[in-house]
Amino acid sequence: MKMLLDIIFSTDFLHSVIRLSTPILFATMAAVLSDRAGVLNIGIEGTMLFSALMGVVGSAYFGNVWLGVVCAMIAGVAFSALVAFFHLKMETDIVLTGIALNLMSSGLTIFILYMLTGDKGVSTGLRSGAVPNVQIPFIKNIPILGDILSGHSVLTYLAFLMVIVIAFFLKRTRLGTYIRAAGENSDSGETAGISVKKIRFEALLISGAVAGLGGAFMSMAYVSMFTKDMVAGRGFIALAAEAMGHGTPLLSMLSALVFGFADALGNNLQLFNLPSELTRLMPYIFTIIALAVYAAREKNKK
Repeated sequence: MKMLLDIIFSTDFLHSVIRLSTPILFATMAAVLSDRAGVLNIGIEGTMLFSALMGVVGSAYFGNVWLGVVCAMIAGVAFSALVAFFHLKMETDIVLTGIALNLMSSGLTIFILYMLTGDKGVSTGLRSGAVPNVQIPFIKNIPILGDILSGHSVLTYLAFLMVIVIAFFLKRTRLGTYIRAAGENSDSGETAGISVKKIRFEALLISGAVAGLGGAFMSMAYVSMFTKDMVAGRGFIALAAEAMGHGTPLLSMLSALVFGFADALGNNLQLFNLPSELTRLMPYIFTIIALAVYAAREKNKK
């Protein structure tokens, strides 16, 4: 037990919590944006996976990692446009649409990778760039704190900055106000002259761009390649984090950090000679427990 506590309170562990929370945080903010518009983007998992591949392809093709990140965001927007088209235009069920597109993304990414490189499952034939890590001036020299907060990927800092940006966007901008109106009372919004479908379409596109950044992190910061189904359920975990955070950016960020903690804990439990199959389940076990506790608390409030 002492060894486990020593690991949990070490700077390396806390550094890894922040790092592993990054893709979940991007996906959680994507879920916040769409949910506040009244249309929860179930396709975030597939969006991140498709973006992860397109980021690697763009980075290798242009020879520039930042253009790869832009490609990942564009891919995220395009994939979310499919979700928006089928749900808002064709009026399909959002849950079934999201699940179908997630499954499509899994097969489509493998197919595209094979057609471009001949690789099956891993992008060994593509020279992907890696988003650089940065040392924060002054903070990097602070004992303990510097080891935890400094030296992360640029995308990690962007993810936490995104929380502030989205909170401001939803409360202080016209489009953000329209998004909240579309989600909180769509009938009143229509009466006030707001096109709810248009606002929800725009919210889904912005959500896709944010999820695309999460995909870019997975393939150009977490690792420097694309692998089959590498998102590994983080898009679904993000939906749980968003629900636990009641759709607010700050609380949802804290929920994402909890799941990042679970991911880091699972990685470190392998030091105790536990089967890797068991330790990999840790984030998903945390998700089930957290949702059960959340549901029980919500039930008691009624």
